[in-house]
Amino acid sequence: MSQDIIADALNMIKNAKRVGKESVEIEKISDLLIEILKIMKQKDAIKKYKINPKEKSVEITLGDISECKAVKPRFTVQKGEIDKYERRYLPARGIGTLIISTNKGLMTHEEALAEGTGGCLIAYFY
Repeated sequence: MSQDIIADALNMIKNAKRVGKESVEIEKISDLLIEILKIMKQKDAIKKYKINPKEKSVEITLGDISECKAVKPRFTVQKGEIDKYERRYLPARGIGTLIISTNKGLMTHEEALAEGTGGCLIAYFY
C-alpha cells in the first residue's frame, strides 16, 4: 500500500466491484475518506459503511458503482473550469460525480456550481 489513503481505498472499492464482491474492508482510514464515503452513500455508489474505531478500519457495502478514482495531481479548479474537468473525468453529462474540496468542506461538482465556488479536485466516481 502507498501513502495515499484515498487512492488506495478507492482502488480497493473498484477492484472489489470488478470481482463481484458485495463488501470490502479498508484498514487505513482518514477523516477525508469518511467524508468521501458520505458523499458516495448520498449518491448510492455505496449502500452503507461501518467504521470500526478500535481497529481503525471501515467496512463498505458496495452499491451501484462502476468506476471510482482519486484525481492525481489534485488540480485546483475555479468555478468556471468545473465543466472542463467534468468532461475530462466523467463519461457523459449527468452521469457521475466529481468530489471537490472547497473552503466550505467537501462537496459534489453540482453543489460547487450552485454555490459558485471552486476548490481542489479530490476524486470522481460513476
